[in-house]
Parts: sequence; C-alpha cells; structure tokens
Amino acid sequence: MNTPTSATAHSPIQTGPGISRTPLPKGFLTSGINSGVRKYRPDLGLILSESPATAVGVFTLNELKAAPIKYCQSILPSTTTRAIVTNSGQANAATGILGVENNYKMAASAAKQINCDANQILTASTGVIGHHLDIEKINAAMPDLVNRVVDNAEAFALAILTTDLVPKSASTEVKLSQGTVRITGICKGSGMIHPNMATMLGYVLTDAQLSVSQAQSLLKKTTDQSFNMISVDGDSSTNDCVLLMANGMSGNGVITDEDYFYFEKALLNIMQTLAKSIARDGEGATKLIEVSINGSPTLELAQKAARGITLSPLIKTAIHGEDPNWGRIVARLGAEKVPETILQKMELSIQGTTVFKDGSVVEFDRPLLRQSLKRDTVYISIQLHSGNHSTTAWGCDLSKKYVEINTEYS
Repeated sequence: MNTPTSATAHSPIQTGPGISRTPLPKGFLTSGINSGVRKYRPDLGLILSESPATAVGVFTLNELKAAPIKYCQSILPSTTTRAIVTNSGQANAATGILGVENNYKMAASAAKQINCDANQILTASTGVIGHHLDIEKINAAMPDLVNRVVDNAEAFALAILTTDLVPKSASTEVKLSQGTVRITGICKGSGMIHPNMATMLGYVLTDAQLSVSQAQSLLKKTTDQSFNMISVDGDSSTNDCVLLMANGMSGNGVITDEDYFYFEKALLNIMQTLAKSIARDGEGATKLIEVSINGSPTLELAQKAARGITLSPLIKTAIHGEDPNWGRIVARLGAEKVPETILQKMELSIQGTTVFKDGSVVEFDRPLLRQSLKRDTVYISIQLHSGNHSTTAWGCDLSKKYVEINTEYS
C-alpha cells in the first residue's frame, strides 16, 4: 500500500518522487477559476464525478450554520451526487433567506451545465461571514468552470483558499481483494479552526464502491481521529464540513474485513496528513505542535486534555518563543480536569526530554531543550499511567502575525 509523504511548510503535499500534481481517483475531474469575485486569485472550484456517486458529510456543530451547510445536510446522504461547487471570498453565512436562495442558484447553475438535477450538486462556501454571494458573477462563470475540468487536484485546491499560504491535497492507492482503488483528499483551512465534527472545508474522493453505511461510518471514525483533533485558534466556523464522494468507477468494492481494515487505514492516513497540514498552515504559524497522550483511563479524557494543550494561548506563545515552560502544560492538564491522582504519576516529555515525572520536576538540560524548540515541529508526549487509551492532537504556535492577519481580514 502506498502512503502519502509528509508536506513541507511551503509546498503542496506530494504523492511520490517526481510527482508534481495530486492525482484523482478514476472518474473524477476538478477545476478552479476566477469568477471576478476576488481580484487576483481563483475563487470558484468544482469537483465533478463522471457517474453518480455515494456522498456523505460531517458538519459543524456551530448553531449559526451557513446556507451551504444547511443545504448539504438536507440532501445527504445520497447515492446520486455528481459534483461539489465551492466559492471562496464570501462565506454566505448569517445571510438570511437571500443566502439560502443564492446557494440554491449556485447549485442549479452548476446542475444546468452538468445536465443533472440541482439536488445532485453539493455546495460549500468560505470567506467573510455576512457577505452575500455575488451570484451573478458566479453563475456567469459556471460554463467556463465546467469546461476547464482536469484530472488533478491543483486548480480546485487553489480556488478554495482564503488566508491559507499553501494548497493542501494528498492521494494514495490501496490494494483490495478485488483490485486497486485510489483515495484523494483536498482541504483548506488556516484560521477559525477548532473543528467539532469537521474542519474548515475538506473533500475526500475515492473510486471504490462504498455503500452509504460504509461511507458514513468511515468518514465519522476517521474525522474523529484527524480533523476533530486539530486546533488553530479555538473558533469553530459556521461553514465547517467534510464531504466524501465514492463513485465506484474502479469497479472494486470494500468487501472483506481485510478490505475494510486497509481502506480505513489508508483513509485515516490521508485525513491525518491533511489535518496536520491545516495546523501547520495556521495563520501566522511557525511551528506545528503534536501532542500525544497515552495511558489514559478513557478516550474522552485523553482527547479533551490533548486538545486543551493545543488550544492554550499560554502554551502556544511559549512554543513560539521557544521557551521550555513545561509548567503551563501541567497547569492546563489540571484545568482540563485530569484528576490529581493521575497527575501525580504522569510523565511529561518535550522534544523527547522528560521534564516532569511522578509529581515533580525532573532535572534536565534547559539550554539544550530550548535549542530543540527551534525545530518546526514540537512534540509533547504525556504518559498518564492510568489506562489503555491514547490519542494525538495537532495545533500550532501563536505569533504576532496571527494578530495582524485577523485585524485586517475583512
């Protein structure tokens, strides 16, 4: 089984030596163009399946859901989805009835060009909350959007960006009992990232044959272990969603228990690769933070504690300043209600250096640890010695640049 390689901070995720464009599964095409909504960047993207696909989604739990979120929730799951159209620059959130109408017009416009029904088109939007879609420009550009489809992910990945520095995509192949299938993932996200059921915008495509129940189970489980375990700034967006389309055009299904195991493993690899790329590309970020918690009595406690660490402004700023202030981590664990009896026997390591064990500080080489914090990935490892549950969460440091970006965003 091939797995995606790691992404650098300033390049798209690659799929192998010498490969410069992320390939798509059989029967999928994408495009991305400028419709005129944004001045200098692509702002309209399309994912097209040549045959009807099984489609499912997971969505933000923010009570103020954007128009495209409500629309997709109303028509999913589906076995007849043909495309996803996404605009960037205008979130179409907090836009009332007109927002609902404009979202439907965008779906209907794409459906007309593809020659299908509007309920076979999924929609997503990203940008400034409270901005209506410039629907006339978007719909006028739809014929060009459909005509420009290609067999790689790059144009679409560029069209969905907002404050992201880099496009994010990954692809892998999995050998199943009936033959080989491909999984490709594309996402965007940089700020307002603290997912609760999803991330900013994520798209997963496969040419495997999946039933609705298989697709729903796989997406929920892998999202919980990937996108739901990242945080940039603690704010859950009104537009968060992850959509999965399976068109079956490889002719190969997930039939045996072994098929399911290997497909899920490959899907999780793609999802975690993309999730980490979002955390690494956090607004103003200079470092990726990876927090691993082992030996927890429950999974819920491990997840809450790990995400609490990635969310803490005190920890994020200390890591940005390359300050080995481990006390902030211990304090955050206590604030996340890790019981004192567990804290008294836990072990905490930063960049492989143990700094706290059995309720007390451990003598360590502070200048050496400070030097190791200059690396672009910071690893925090916590062993609670209280059970068999473990988890990993990802976040980023907090810099002055984050403040600058978000004071000028709109």
